[in-house]
Amino acid sequence: MTSTTADVWLPYPAEEIDGLPEGFNYLFWDGEPDYPGDPADCAYYVVPYLKGPEIAVRPLASMSAVQVVQTLSAGIDHVEPGLALLHSGVRLCNAKGVHEASTAELTLALILASLRGLPGFVHGQDKEEWRSGFYPALADKSVLIVGYGSIGSAIEDRLAPFECARVARVARSVRTTARGPVQTLDELPALLPEADVVILSTPLNPSTQGLVGADFLAAMPDGALLVNVARGPVVDTKALLAELESGRLRAALDVTDPEPLPAGHPLWHAPNVLITPHVGGSTSAFEPRAKRLLAAQLTRFAAGEPVRNVVTTTG
Repeated sequence: MTSTTADVWLPYPAEEIDGLPEGFNYLFWDGEPDYPGDPADCAYYVVPYLKGPEIAVRPLASMSAVQVVQTLSAGIDHVEPGLALLHSGVRLCNAKGVHEASTAELTLALILASLRGLPGFVHGQDKEEWRSGFYPALADKSVLIVGYGSIGSAIEDRLAPFECARVARVARSVRTTARGPVQTLDELPALLPEADVVILSTPLNPSTQGLVGADFLAAMPDGALLVNVARGPVVDTKALLAELESGRLRAALDVTDPEPLPAGHPLWHAPNVLITPHVGGSTSAFEPRAKRLLAAQLTRFAAGEPVRNVVTTTG
């Protein structure tokens, strides 16, 4: 495996993580300008969480002995630009199992808040206005989940009690799950016209960047709701703005392109849009799950067992 004196870089002090194996030199680094040690001695690098791609990638070129790069996010797009700096055989692992609960919770919150008009009620409360009315329910709606991985599956688990008319699932490959079939992206033209709510939970990669463009949006029925808890660039912002400003579609966005959304951007004040500032995984559920993942992964690594959640291995 590795020398027992190998360094492990963690974004938490080691004493805050229960169950870490002995035999490593644990160093705390959360993106500060100064490194905690020589990057060349690092065997296992845990990428600082929510610090951006520049910090994530910065030490990689000097990590000549690294064997595993571990993100604490479900997506790995912020690390991918630096993979070419690494020697062959380095395993890149994501944080599958860490964000499902939080992201699925927020997805349901965005759907319910958008359908039931909660933002308008908040504005009404600020103005002491009683804004009663008749609003859509999630019950009896047809839902389409685009990106049916572990997060998409967790979202469907939480949709189950809401009496949806149906849930359709789309992912990279065809398969069958306990809840029903998963279809490929090629089926979207047939599925979109029947979807009252479209949820995006797909990773960002060349096949999904700009996936939700003018044609995708035009295929959605009038009044449909687009929910993005994936990555901002999955959606063509200009095309979405056109649909929002026409009043034909609604959107609930935890991620945007650009991000952070700058002051003065027209998306802030577009009609029928609810925006949250990329907080899908940023809850009290994150840290305990992240620390359990690190303890489990490093225990396997110390024992010479295969680590889990390997997304890719450098060639």
